Amino acid sequence: MRKTLLTLTLGTIGLLPLVSRAELKLPVIIGDHMVLQQKQANLIWGWDTPGTEVKVTFGGATKTAQAGADGKWTVSLDAAPANAIPGTLVIEGTSKREIQDVLIGEVWMCSGQSNMGFNLSSDWNAEVESLASNHPNLRLISVPQVGTQELKTDFVGQWEASTPESSRNFSAVGFFFGRYLHEILGVPVGLIDNSWGGSAAEAWIRRETIENDPRFKTLVEGWKQRESALQSPESKAKYEADLEKWKQAAETAKAENKPAPRPPQSPDQILGGNSRPGNIFGGVVHPTLGYGIKGVIWYQGESNAPRAWEYRELFPFMIQEWRKEWKQGDFPFYWVQLADFKPEKPEPGDSDWAELREAQTRTMSLPNTGESVIIDLGEGNDIHPKNKHDVSARLVRWALAKDYGIKLEPQSPTFQALAVAGNKATLTFDHVGSGLRTVDVNDAKGFAVCGEDHQWVWAQAKISGNNAVEVWNDAVPAPVAVRYAWADNPVCNVVSKEGLPLTPFRTDDFPMITKPAAPVAPAAPAK
Repeated sequence: MRKTLLTLTLGTIGLLPLVSRAELKLPVIIGDHMVLQQKQANLIWGWDTPGTEVKVTFGGATKTAQAGADGKWTVSLDAAPANAIPGTLVIEGTSKREIQDVLIGEVWMCSGQSNMGFNLSSDWNAEVESLASNHPNLRLISVPQVGTQELKTDFVGQWEASTPESSRNFSAVGFFFGRYLHEILGVPVGLIDNSWGGSAAEAWIRRETIENDPRFKTLVEGWKQRESALQSPESKAKYEADLEKWKQAAETAKAENKPAPRPPQSPDQILGGNSRPGNIFGGVVHPTLGYGIKGVIWYQGESNAPRAWEYRELFPFMIQEWRKEWKQGDFPFYWVQLADFKPEKPEPGDSDWAELREAQTRTMSLPNTGESVIIDLGEGNDIHPKNKHDVSARLVRWALAKDYGIKLEPQSPTFQALAVAGNKATLTFDHVGSGLRTVDVNDAKGFAVCGEDHQWVWAQAKISGNNAVEVWNDAVPAPVAVRYAWADNPVCNVVSKEGLPLTPFRTDDFPMITKPAAPVAPAAPAK
């Protein structure tokens, strides 16, 4: 994989702001080949001997700051328009540093779990896409996966220009998104990939803030109990015993020419992993906090699907907290809704993945947010669908339409209203673009209805207008609710004429299967 746990090195880097500092130091995010966000002030920071005056010169302007008691200094560069002519950022303190090949353009953070981390070399079209990735003004940087409760201040990495070599191990979704922006807008683009496969949303939030919010009391208390147990002598002894058993089983498997079983996780691995509240914020997000960005693209949710009811509060909370932390206003935050995955079900019913998708859709109540629906791009037998190009093509529509003034419809059709007359229910929709149509067959598929008995059955359906669909089932004389694409892997085929899938929805407010019946400690997300 493209990221490696460099525990000792990164642990040392995390201690950078020491008062005994005797020389000028800069974080990796401020380095050669970086891209500064255009049309906004950009923070530049570092560390030096306390009390040292530091001068930062760029674009003919000089800013000064004094290193504080902890050695840290910060200046704010004036806003400037996009510029593809490389510049030099000069920083002078106890020593002098020259940051070369600095561009000004659009900077986006690429965050989430493994479907964001899924690299370009694994895409269906990896060979040709990597050959088409030689873009000197498209810059890439990746943040290694370090999970810790300590707030790290730096990481191991470097900015690089996009080439067939450097792009292959970068996020495919991020790369395609950035390349679209670069080619359409004609400006430099910087991409920061800090994704972590299998990560839970709570790990991306500062531990202190999630602990102080009563909505997540059960989540936090469950983790506190788990942390206490993992740090006990009994836990260590159990791990040592399990490790010995695994070694024996691995030897047996090797002798029988069989795959070795998965080794047990050590308590330290879990405590430093990607599901503990605050871990990713401390080790991955915090080192880049404050760097000038345009916005964030996000692909995550699989690990939180069993707790979709909680995600309805957790996901918007995370977005709001990031915006507070960055102090750059309500910057754009666009995400990918969960793809279709797992076996298709012959009958309609409940689904935790459908409930997670609904939680994602509800989050669009926040300003400057957007959701890309991809229920047609998944693979039932692979949680990591390989077509990332089309994912990014839908995601970038949000940025183009909302942030760069390009006229197009970024949003998938969404449920608006339900009207029932006899045994037929008529649904109307917003954001239909040029109108609704079906794919593959003429009949609209994916709708289910129920009566007062709440027993779901498949419905017949037809598009009855530019923004309407009529559904019915003769066995349900008085329908009370309709659902569409409400399954882990729904079979559905309604799209806008622009090719954007109808957003999964339900008209009912029946109890969610992921709502806890009583407070329970959360299970660890799947890897």
